[in-house]
Amino acid sequence: MAEVGEVTRLLVAYRAGSPGAFEALVACLYDELRHVARIQLRQDRQREAMGTTALVHEAYLRLADLTQLSIRDRAHFFAIAAVSMRRIVVDFARERNAMKRGAGFSHVPIEESEIGTATHAVHVLAVHEALEQLESIDPTLAHVVECRFFAGYSEQETADALGLSLRATQRAWARARAWLRLRMSEDLPNTQ
Repeated sequence: MAEVGEVTRLLVAYRAGSPGAFEALVACLYDELRHVARIQLRQDRQREAMGTTALVHEAYLRLADLTQLSIRDRAHFFAIAAVSMRRIVVDFARERNAMKRGAGFSHVPIEESEIGTATHAVHVLAVHEALEQLESIDPTLAHVVECRFFAGYSEQETADALGLSLRATQRAWARARAWLRLRMSEDLPNTQ
């Protein structure tokens, strides 16, 4: 785990526009970013298709491409990174889903073992779409899901990252899970 003082110093330098501060921040937090990536890939069950390192590097490229992020603190940085990684995983699932539907490829027989991967891409997209709808209804609930589910934060870490009380975070997490469970049961095809 990176030293708190070093991370704070790099965040202050980044906010001040210091060249190279973002790269140094990512290097300092690289192991923790890999942990967030492992959580993302575990949720999507596609470690074989996309590696942890590839996900961290792709998230870095996307975040570095933004002109200036407004990062408040360490927890906020990881929340932003987790959202970026989730979007990468969703994009990857969309590509797999498009390839499953023939996107310019000739017909190749599918083996039984490949069916689960293609079906899972549909689930990833359904979760993403449900989360986008939840965000339009209640952004706080969506942010709690991003922190808890996608970044792997504890309830307290989520509360700290979002500036909420622990109890408000717990209530939001319960409401978000219930809403998503209901929405997902409506949208997902029965795969049993």
